[in-house]
Amino acid sequence: MQRPDFRLAAVACAFAILALGGGFVGAARAADDYPNHPVRWLVGYPPGGSTDICARLIGQYLAEHLHQQFIIENKPGAGNNLATEMATKAAPDGYTLFLVNPANAINASLYKNLSFNFLHDMAPVAGFIRIPNVMEVNPNVPAKTVAEFITYAKANPGKVNMASSGVGTSVHLSGALFTMMTGVNLVHVPYRGSAPALTDLLGGQVQVMFDNLPSSIGHIQAGRLRPLAVTTATRAKVLPDVPTVADTVPGYEASAWFGMAVPKGTPLAVIEKLNKEVNAALADPAMQTKLAELGGTNIPGTPEQFGLLIADETDKWAKVVKATGATAE
Repeated sequence: MQRPDFRLAAVACAFAILALGGGFVGAARAADDYPNHPVRWLVGYPPGGSTDICARLIGQYLAEHLHQQFIIENKPGAGNNLATEMATKAAPDGYTLFLVNPANAINASLYKNLSFNFLHDMAPVAGFIRIPNVMEVNPNVPAKTVAEFITYAKANPGKVNMASSGVGTSVHLSGALFTMMTGVNLVHVPYRGSAPALTDLLGGQVQVMFDNLPSSIGHIQAGRLRPLAVTTATRAKVLPDVPTVADTVPGYEASAWFGMAVPKGTPLAVIEKLNKEVNAALADPAMQTKLAELGGTNIPGTPEQFGLLIADETDKWAKVVKATGATAE
């Protein structure tokens, strides 16, 4: 029901250009000077997690090429909804950006009384990267494979704690999908981002996590965490020896993705300028190397294409939320 806002974006843009005439030309000229003062970029999680890493990488590129500061503002809380609400209420002038992530697709069905409608209130700008989540355990957990973990969890129902970076994140729903498809009973322990969740996973206060790969890869490579599987349909290039969850649980698939959006009503010329610069960043060899180290796949494209991705993911996770009975806590 919400999808047309994104699917018809291209048509709407064309009509807007025709209707505005000279006004559009004026907006385009104004975009030539954009940005002429610092831009704030809202991120709904603390520093150190995958969303923050992506925002800082792209933000640094934009600052260097648009010759203005792109200031990352971490606003964790309410499962990403605090930052999202701030973004929807911001002036649509291009000086407030938002880091879009899977929680924005998931929360549309997970929360029943949101003060905003993300698909309606925000305009897509560009996608950045799609990455696997990784099912990982504290080394003290005896399981070394997904099958062994399922056996271990079923032998200890309600005693195995599953950390997440917050209610409604892909980290949370990846775990919820796993419990639905395997019948294991895991205790969900939500945190205000991946960084604090990882701290407790490393300390053994929780036993398992389906984390975004970028924020966990360093701990995995250092041997501080044991990866059991990646959540995508195929293996991750940075972890070639780690199988997929689907190798043990046929049909399982989940991934995280990140991109940029702005408040609805932001001038189209500004959106197009940001989209052009983001795509240039994704094509830059140095940036490609940095993003590849995160274990993901770049997703360049138009604002409309990123809008379709968000709409499709919103539909996908609504089905998972309904099937698992997941609710906001």
